[in-house]
Amino acid sequence: MNTPSEPHVRLAHFPVALFASVMGAAGLAIAWLKAGHLGLVPEEIGALLRWLASVLFTFLLLTYAAKLLRHPAAVLAERAHPLKQNFFPAISIGLILLATAWRHDAPQAASWLWGIGAALHLAFTLLAMSGWIHHPHFQINHANPAWFIPVVGNILIPVAGVGFAPADISWFFFSIGLVFWLVLMTIVLYRLFFHEPLPLRLTPTLFILLAPPSVGFLAWLALTDSLDAFARILYFTALFLGLLLASNAARFFRVPFFISAWAYSFPLAALTLATFEMATRSSLAFYNWLGWVLLVLLSAVVAILAVKTVLAALAGRICVPE
Repeated sequence: MNTPSEPHVRLAHFPVALFASVMGAAGLAIAWLKAGHLGLVPEEIGALLRWLASVLFTFLLLTYAAKLLRHPAAVLAERAHPLKQNFFPAISIGLILLATAWRHDAPQAASWLWGIGAALHLAFTLLAMSGWIHHPHFQINHANPAWFIPVVGNILIPVAGVGFAPADISWFFFSIGLVFWLVLMTIVLYRLFFHEPLPLRLTPTLFILLAPPSVGFLAWLALTDSLDAFARILYFTALFLGLLLASNAARFFRVPFFISAWAYSFPLAALTLATFEMATRSSLAFYNWLGWVLLVLLSAVVAILAVKTVLAALAGRICVPE
């Protein structure tokens, strides 16, 4: 008889949410690569982190493919789950982030990664939107910041997309991400303001609020090459949300480790990159200093999350029934 400790049984419980770790690792790599391109640190640091993120994505993708082959019902159950289904687009976002990380040093491979990632993310967006519109079971208490991942993730595509495809394609994805960010932001804030607090397991997903304006700022600059009024609105919205989350730091420190804690990582990386870009565009020393503070914080957060994830896996607390 099978026991939960047997590898193929544990494989059935391999969580798709682990792909959020690729977003964090790739975001960290891109942040260090940005610092390297600015001449602030050796570029080899970012290059090494980029390889680590690529290996991590490959490992998770092969493992999840094995789960799909061995336990298709478990994958379908995750696709139907009101929370877990929102993490499937982390796979396509991982591809897009890796394309962004490799675009200067391996442009041809990066172009393929971006194209596959963009097409896959569009499919995930259509599935998510269709599910929300025709659902038989969603309630307001199901709404949480993880809902941003399928739809608002589109806002990331133009960051590298302007170098790989006609501008209208990037504008298409940017428009989807921007408009539905505002829609979903309203829904999520309504849920947070007027209904019960998020479950402890989902508390880290509040950091996802940082990502849309931070990435939107980077995408807008990629599309317009202009630090105009709208770009500043996006950046300062992200900065305010960062301050809001920092003012509640004690609440986050009290949350035990869950896989959802990887939600801390990519939004921090996005704000770090936006701040370095702001430093470059404005030539103000304050943003350069703030970028360094955020880069150190981001590096510490990803390192802690990586260690805690490995320890949890070794202790058998991952890939188990919830």
